[in-house]
Amino acid sequence: MLQIDAWKRWLIWLTVVVGLLLAMPNLFYSRVETHNDAVKAIEGGADTTANREAEALWPGFLPSGLVNLGLDLRGGAHLLAEVRMEDVYKSRMEALWPEVLRVLRAERDEIGTIRWNSAAVDQGELRVRLVSQPDAMERAIELVNALRQPVVSLTGQGSHDFEARGDGDELVITLTEAEKQATDDRTMQQSLEIIRRRIDEVGTREPTIQRQGADRILIQVPGIGSAAELKDIIGTTAQLTFQPVVGRASNANDAPGAGNEILPSLDQEGVFYILEQSPVVTGEELTNAQPTFDQNGRPSVSFQFNGSGGRKFGEYTAANIGSPFAIVLDDEVISAPVIQSHIGGGAGIITGDFTIEESTNLAVLLRAGALPAGLDFLEERTIGPELGQDSIDAGKMATIVAFAAVLIFMLASYGLFGVFANIALILNVAMMFGLLSMIGATLTLPGIAGIVLTVGMAVDANVLIFERIREELKTAKGPARAIELGYEKALSAIVDANITTFITAVILYVMGSGPVRGFAVTLGFGIITSVFTAIFVTRLLIVVWFERRRPKTIEV
Repeated sequence: MLQIDAWKRWLIWLTVVVGLLLAMPNLFYSRVETHNDAVKAIEGGADTTANREAEALWPGFLPSGLVNLGLDLRGGAHLLAEVRMEDVYKSRMEALWPEVLRVLRAERDEIGTIRWNSAAVDQGELRVRLVSQPDAMERAIELVNALRQPVVSLTGQGSHDFEARGDGDELVITLTEAEKQATDDRTMQQSLEIIRRRIDEVGTREPTIQRQGADRILIQVPGIGSAAELKDIIGTTAQLTFQPVVGRASNANDAPGAGNEILPSLDQEGVFYILEQSPVVTGEELTNAQPTFDQNGRPSVSFQFNGSGGRKFGEYTAANIGSPFAIVLDDEVISAPVIQSHIGGGAGIITGDFTIEESTNLAVLLRAGALPAGLDFLEERTIGPELGQDSIDAGKMATIVAFAAVLIFMLASYGLFGVFANIALILNVAMMFGLLSMIGATLTLPGIAGIVLTVGMAVDANVLIFERIREELKTAKGPARAIELGYEKALSAIVDANITTFITAVILYVMGSGPVRGFAVTLGFGIITSVFTAIFVTRLLIVVWFERRRPKTIEV
């Protein structure tokens, strides 16, 4: 019997309506985009009249998700940067020298006079010559090895950060391979974090910032003027400060009091701190921050100031034991630990309920006052909006031509049933945009190709069903039974064909990157919506028509 339960009908129509509502904002792209920008600005504290007016351009109770336009459609800048890891190794050696000097000088009677070969730092080595007593090399190595720290990484457990050896009358200190690998990973994380924060500040949408290989970073930012402008943004220095905590505020609009300010927590939503505006020390005086372990073996973060910063920090901590102080990065509190004791010597440790990953990330943020190493730009391109508009126009034309050709073909081949298939095809494309909007997907030119391919593939299921109904009409007792058997017997072929294509889309998404993934996303969503509209929507339209007309014969 050709029938669909009432609850199934309501569920099908509800799914279609939800998909259309999610896709609807894309018909008013500029208005909704302006609304979304205003909402984000207001949430960030910029509650101005202009932002309120922009917010009112779109009703707040309606969905406001959009399909973002990628670099090749909107225009923008593309950079491929290589991180100079040698700069990081050199900085590590230079930062280690004061500690090595301190322990060796403490044993001057045994070690004798020492001299630092500063030129060797450029090669990532620290060389200290034992001028007067070269025979004390073993003792010097022992003293320096006492400074070693365990490598904080999952792959480097059991290893130390550097190794010391003798080379004639010179003590040679080099980073271990495990520490170099961990340093490379931390440096790349830090560079990615800094670049992402710098770009986010200018309000660009959907930038692509990702690691490529061991030491390269791909940066693609839609909507920005030129590659030179993007390079200037990346080179901006973040503002890192250490400020006294006065208390907490209920929201950002509370009165902080004279000489104070209210700043939000970076990772605790709704938490605001009242801080003294004058910092104790700034990020310019921070020389290093590394993930480590405290005396109980728990992950923590160690940091090191230069001479002036260490002196100011030591004086402050001595006078404020038991009080919290805030670590502020770009006007957001990334941590507010309590001072447990006097922190002298310019070095300290931040403890808390950290995982290894969290302590690594906090160290990255602490060091995010400037890029950890220089960047060499291997490739830079500026993609103008005219090129993006040409791509959009070409994509529109291809989609319209494909859409029209499919509609005409289905109408000419299957008559009234072709009309039902065409209605389902229109709903299919709309629901696909609804899914893309829901996840905030970025549409690129290959993504448009995926949509065009989906339009062509969308009617495959209906073709299989209608051809099967034609076959069944020759043998079945009536049209109702033919329609029912047509759907039942075509189902396995439809499912098999679309599953294999969906698997291909998944593989493309997992193994590919950039434009390939954009193609895979639109193709995968297109398969989902195509199967839904062909099996459920088209069948429901046919059933509703059949129940009203009760035809004795049908032509497919």
